[in-house]
Amino acid sequence: MAASGKLSTCRLPPLPTIREIIKLLRLQAAKQLSQNFLLDLRLTDKIVRKAGNLTNAYVYEVGPGPGGITRSILNADVAELLVVEKDTRFIPGLQHLGPTMWQIRKKIINVTTVLAAMNPLHEKMLSDAAPGKLRIVHGDVLTFKVEKAFSESLKRPWEDDPPNVHIIGNLPFSVSTPLIIKWLENISCRDGPFVYGRTQMTLTFQKEVAERLAANTGSKQRSRLSVMAQYLCNVRHIFTIPGQAFVPKPEVDVGVVHFTPLIQPKIEQPFKLVEKVVQNVFQFRRKYCHRGLRMLFPEAQRLESTGRLLELADIDPTLRPRQLSISHFKSLCDVYRKMCDEDPQLFAYNFREELKRRKSKNEEKEEDDAENYRL
Repeated sequence: MAASGKLSTCRLPPLPTIREIIKLLRLQAAKQLSQNFLLDLRLTDKIVRKAGNLTNAYVYEVGPGPGGITRSILNADVAELLVVEKDTRFIPGLQHLGPTMWQIRKKIINVTTVLAAMNPLHEKMLSDAAPGKLRIVHGDVLTFKVEKAFSESLKRPWEDDPPNVHIIGNLPFSVSTPLIIKWLENISCRDGPFVYGRTQMTLTFQKEVAERLAANTGSKQRSRLSVMAQYLCNVRHIFTIPGQAFVPKPEVDVGVVHFTPLIQPKIEQPFKLVEKVVQNVFQFRRKYCHRGLRMLFPEAQRLESTGRLLELADIDPTLRPRQLSISHFKSLCDVYRKMCDEDPQLFAYNFREELKRRKSKNEEKEEDDAENYRL
């Protein structure tokens, strides 16, 4: 075994390739889970490099699948790697990547012992390369409590540099948007993965989603995601991976995006309030912005309240949603907050519910008219 001072230069010993593991365990991507495997070690290494210096870092990997990025993270000499995988088919393959403590259904199984019984020499090589660094959790990233996963000593004040905790993941397309929205809300509340401080994230998305997340004011890709991400984070679309690099090949290319939470959010209002304003604006993305803003108010006061909102926020009502900057949205949210404070029932208003009630009343009226006609 190499001296401890030289461990930082060690890489994992020759192991079955990810492609060989997939073949050995007869794994197939589940279409209903939007799974696509990234098998090119050069690309997985590049994703990990773009995450920053991971030497002695604590990494939370979401959706590791057969372990392509997992292997690259372990090669980066991290202090600890926690992987959370929902699909139990991938657990045996992940176990081959290092001695682990496998937590499943709240029971702990010492996988190192199992690997040693199967192949003592293989287990020793893994121990030399990544001693006790890999933890595998069978769970759902949407519900997993990562705030309890690492030591309290890793926490840093929000105003300091980001903590030595990183989130990395090749996200299934089906969960990528709800997951990033969930994490953005966590950033706003400084909870979840962000109890440790301004935890950095390096994640994959469909190229179109990646472009939306990083889109500048005025670009065609500007969207709800652009505003929600950029008012809370420094967002960078780092590079694009061609679809043919994945197995099976998706119909789209994939973008790698890096997020660093801001010390001070650009809009200092509750996340749900910002989300409501932004959603309403972009639901009519090709219309003037006043069209979506009108839906924030009940029909009886719609025109008057929308005019007041735009006037107080000093917003040109003929701007398109993609032309609105973060500062425009800040003004809109600040004024809308004051209007909600004046009318406590306003924030709970949902124009879709009003449409449903109106439709229900019309249907009842039509039924009554038909009954009267029969009589």
